Amino acid sequence: MNRRTALIFYILSVYVFVQFIWWGYHLIELTSELAAESDTISKRVVMIIGEGAVFLILLVVGIWQIHRSIGRELKLSERQNNFLLSVTHELKTPLAGNKLYLQTVLRRDLPKEQQLELIRKAIDENTRLERMIDNILNASQLENKALKLEKESLNLKVLMEQVAARFNSLNDAQSIEINAEDIALTGDKFMLEAILNNLVENALKYGGKDVKIVLYAHRHGAQVVWGVKDNGPGIDPALSKVIFHKFFRIGNEEIRAQKGSGLGLFIVAELVKMHGGEVQCIPNVPSGSNFKISFHG
Repeated sequence: MNRRTALIFYILSVYVFVQFIWWGYHLIELTSELAAESDTISKRVVMIIGEGAVFLILLVVGIWQIHRSIGRELKLSERQNNFLLSVTHELKTPLAGNKLYLQTVLRRDLPKEQQLELIRKAIDENTRLERMIDNILNASQLENKALKLEKESLNLKVLMEQVAARFNSLNDAQSIEINAEDIALTGDKFMLEAILNNLVENALKYGGKDVKIVLYAHRHGAQVVWGVKDNGPGIDPALSKVIFHKFFRIGNEEIRAQKGSGLGLFIVAELVKMHGGEVQCIPNVPSGSNFKISFHG
C-alpha cells in the first residue's frame, strides 16, 4: 500500500467518524423531541446510545488495526525499496570487478605473479557474488517454507575453523579467532555454515577497518552457546530485535556506505529457529556486538 492510498483511507475514516457522530446527534435530538409524547421513547434513546457506543468502539478498534497494518506495509515497502537499490549495486560490483581483472590479464603482458593476483581477486569477487545469490535464494526458500533440515552429526569447532580459514584467506588485514570447545551436535551443516558466514560477514562489514572477530562455542548446562562477537562500534540496543527483520538495514540506502542486502541477519534468525534455537544481539565487552546463539544440547 502506497502513501497516497493510506491518505485516502484516513480521509474516508475521518469522514465516516464525523458522519457517525452527526447521525447520532440528530437521532438523539429527534427522539428527545418526541420524548414528551411517549415514555418508551426515552428507552429507545438509551438503546440508541448503547448500540451506537458499541458500534463506535468497533469502528475505532478497526481503524486502529488497519492503521497499524498500513504502517507495517509502508515500512516493509521502504525496506524492499532499499533492498532493490542495494542488491542491484551488490550484484553489479563483483561482475564489473571480474570484467576489469580479466581484461587486464588478457590485454597486458604481466608477470605471472600479477596475473595470479588478479585471478585471485576475480575468484574473491565470485565468492562474494555467490554468497549474495545464496542469501537471496535462502530468503526465498525460507519465506516459502521450502528449506528442509538435513541433520547430521558434526563438530562445531571444526566447522568454525573452516569458515574462519576461508574468510582469513580473503581478508588479509582482518583477524578471525576461534575460542571454542570441541562440541559435537546434530544439525544441518549447510545451514550452520550459512549462519556463521552471515555473522562473520556482518562483523567485517560494520566492525571497522581493524575489527577483531571471535567465533566461540561452549556448553552451559544443557545448552550449547555459540556465536560471533567483535570489537567494532556495536549496535544500538534499541535495534537489537528489528535487525533480524527481513530487508532491515540502518539508514537510507541511497547514502549508505556499507554494502549489504538486509537479508543476512533475517536468514540467521530463521535458520536458528529451524534448529529450535534462539539468537540475540547483545553488547560485547568492552565494545562491539555479540551475536549469541543458544541450542539445546
